[in-house]
Amino acid sequence: MAKCKPWLLCCFVVVCLTCVVSLVCVWVALLEAGRCSSGSFRRAAVSADSHLCSDIGRTMLQQGGSAVDGAIAALLCTSVVNPQSMGIGGGSIVTIRNKTGGVQVYNFRETVPRSFKPNLLNDCSKHRINIGSQWIGVPGELRGYEAIHKRYGKLPWAKLFEPTVKLARAGLPVSDLYLARLLNHTLVKGLVENSPLCSLQILCKNKTILSKGDILKFTKLADTMETIAEQGADAFYMGKIGHDLIQDIQAAGGTLKMEDLKSFQVREQDAWTVPLGDFQMHLPPPPAGGALLGFILKLMKEFSFTPNSLDGDHKIQMYHHFIEALKFANGQKNTIRDSFLHKGQSAHHLIDSSFISRIKKMISSNCTHDNHYYNVTPSPDHVGTTHVSVLDEDGLAVSATSTINQIFGGAIYSPQTGVILNNELSDFCGRTDTVSAGEQPPSSMTPVILESKSGELLVIGGSGGSLIPTAMASSIIHHLWLGMNLEDAIAAPIVFVDSKNNVNFELGFDKSVKNGLLGLGHKEGDWKFFLNVVSAVKKEKGCIVAESDKRKMGVASGY
Repeated sequence: MAKCKPWLLCCFVVVCLTCVVSLVCVWVALLEAGRCSSGSFRRAAVSADSHLCSDIGRTMLQQGGSAVDGAIAALLCTSVVNPQSMGIGGGSIVTIRNKTGGVQVYNFRETVPRSFKPNLLNDCSKHRINIGSQWIGVPGELRGYEAIHKRYGKLPWAKLFEPTVKLARAGLPVSDLYLARLLNHTLVKGLVENSPLCSLQILCKNKTILSKGDILKFTKLADTMETIAEQGADAFYMGKIGHDLIQDIQAAGGTLKMEDLKSFQVREQDAWTVPLGDFQMHLPPPPAGGALLGFILKLMKEFSFTPNSLDGDHKIQMYHHFIEALKFANGQKNTIRDSFLHKGQSAHHLIDSSFISRIKKMISSNCTHDNHYYNVTPSPDHVGTTHVSVLDEDGLAVSATSTINQIFGGAIYSPQTGVILNNELSDFCGRTDTVSAGEQPPSSMTPVILESKSGELLVIGGSGGSLIPTAMASSIIHHLWLGMNLEDAIAAPIVFVDSKNNVNFELGFDKSVKNGLLGLGHKEGDWKFFLNVVSAVKKEKGCIVAESDKRKMGVASGY
């Protein structure tokens, strides 16, 4: 009888052990997946600022689409559901993490046209909204969608437009939308009623703002989107739609020309990476606001907060340090410029450890200082924009912030195309003394992606104009360092330091902390527009949690 060979027996044992280990790993993975909390997802999720648009993005993923497909479809939907925030007449900044961990930023924010009004900055309003066709930048939205779809899309281009075309044509009950609340605000109501959005019966019925029982429709926009779905982005940038759009802009006194549309280019850059303890944060470079967010969080990380920081006097001290960080960030806003045109002004110092250390030493624990201490030059504060966060089954992550700038982009409307135009050039006001053709204005937009050493992934971004860095920093700090779940971290009332370094407290902010902060010398402001909205998707241990800010009636979707 043949004897068993020792090496063969060893091989057999190794194979058996490998199989056992593999089975145990699978069993553990299934066990972990089965432990996902109620309301979380196992495969993919979309967080937009409305339930309807989150659902549309999710449907694209369920039909085999990528995170990019889901993000584009959700953004197109948002242009109809929240037209005050964004649309194809605007631009976006999108941060994408691919399946192998590489992170790229696609910047297709609006640019200054070749011809623009001389002494444009003399027209900067002392009020919060700049109205007029001189503020329209070259829209980059569709060129950007085209670029990221070609790189990462799985579904046909036309399919991404189908839900929104139907939506725009059939209409929505305005009472179901966050827009209804906004239209009742005195400032917004006055803006709309004195614009083509009312006279052309887009947001008005018989010259009266739409109200309960009225249907919001964008019939002309549906036609435009249908053509773009069939013919591609060239229909907008080189075809009849573009010519009609330019004709309407020039009729309104604007300076854009077809050459501006034809020459628009999407910028692709490597993301900047900022270490934050166990996490790495990938952020968009200037002229996006990523450097400011990185500065705030790196500075706050120096104070080593824990969940105990929310107790008693510790909470006052934590918010005092946070407010001081925001004041120093305000003093650095003028360093955020278009790094493509201003090569020597990259703002990279904001995330440099030596600069962070120097600023930390300037923060006192028991007092605050006058504006000159922080190098603050007051500039207008803005509200606006939208954000979508998406994570798909393959691990592709998309963080996308889109805008037409201020509410309804200054209310300039193209009747031939149904497109609401941006007023993006007003972002130069108070931030710079010069404007150049082709330049992108400085921005607060900050779509970021964070990943931990243990494999956690957080896809997060915000809207609200000047409130974006504050709202995002608050959400990230409360979630990652103070132990709050994602929903509560996003919902936590914020403190906003305006451009004059006055401190403004959102309704519901802890009164005892507020009194303690005012006792340290902080001056209270009178900001009333807390339109800060954060959308996030997080994956941890095989489970996905998605949260859309309730401030804008948002609800996330996933499966």
